[in-house]
Amino acid sequence: MTARIERVVTEGVVDVDGVEHKVESNTWIVGDDEEVIVIDPARDAEKILEQVGEREVLAVICTSGLPDHVGAAIEVAARDEAVVAMHPKDKPLWRRTWPDTWPDIELEDEGVFAVADVELEVMTTPGVTHGSISLYSEDLDAVFTGKTLLADGPGKLEGEYPALADQLSTIGGRLFTLRHSTRVLPAHGEETVIGELEPKFDSWLSGSLTGGSAAADEGPLTDGTRAAGIRLNTDGD
Repeated sequence: MTARIERVVTEGVVDVDGVEHKVESNTWIVGDDEEVIVIDPARDAEKILEQVGEREVLAVICTSGLPDHVGAAIEVAARDEAVVAMHPKDKPLWRRTWPDTWPDIELEDEGVFAVADVELEVMTTPGVTHGSISLYSEDLDAVFTGKTLLADGPGKLEGEYPALADQLSTIGGRLFTLRHSTRVLPAHGEETVIGELEPKFDSWLSGSLTGGSAAADEGPLTDGTRAAGIRLNTDGD
């Protein structure tokens, strides 16, 4: 059977100083009618598993350890005793959501997961977090970029770029080497293709991302980390 990609949009409400904010996140499901891999299970395990249906969950892969990437990981994986995979550098972030457990598999660059008739290759893409990864499928002409790269450009954490130089380096050196037709499937917002974003890279390098007031104007809907009050320690564990 031919593998396909499905999107589940989950919503969560977080309270910031007595004000509730709605946060939306993408969970991606890759597989066929028999088996799937779930990428970035956010807050609503019931909704995600409803989309999975009776198919077997082989693995849950988190592109970072942030809450909107791991919030439903344990429950989604537990139904079929699937493994949970994440990069080891994001373990401190994982523990903020799941203090009593660890992921089963530590992701490594160029590691490969197979589901149905396709492969997903791990690409380390640090910047937003130390352990951020993307998953590339040449078979599906798609890359799951987590928060590293969104349809409107590099993703932020709490409205800011924790390590923009690293993030741009990995975007330019890895993601923008993919075919222009490659679908960019992020953790938040709509999808795009590499060919739509790559021409903007020079302007990002020239400072267009930090020269305006975009960070101040950004709301909590596209990036739940601001509303969730996440603080990333960029100095290590």
